[in-house]
Amino acid sequence: MTTAFILAQAAADQQGSPIQTVITIALIGVIFYFLLIRPQQKQQKEQKKLHEGLKVGDKVVTAGGIYGIIREVQDSTVKLEIAANTVIKIAKTSIAANVAKDGKAETK
Repeated sequence: MTTAFILAQAAADQQGSPIQTVITIALIGVIFYFLLIRPQQKQQKEQKKLHEGLKVGDKVVTAGGIYGIIREVQDSTVKLEIAANTVIKIAKTSIAANVAKDGKAETK
């Protein structure tokens, strides 16, 4: 027997059936979905709900860490009072969370 024949036979013995390969790939896909995709979709849904529920008087914190009170809500922007007589206009998407009365950000 030649060395090439022995190596070819060993390689053929190591290959699994195509069904095992498909099952393995499907299992990896399911794990990928539950560990990465599903939590991200849930977080995006919560952020969308937060942005749609903004109203005048809400105390919020922006993604940049600026705390303020909403004074006006428009389609894609809000006017945020960050100090006495200081109002800035920001995008709704930059609001990270509502702030509870005790000063801590609400995490739902």
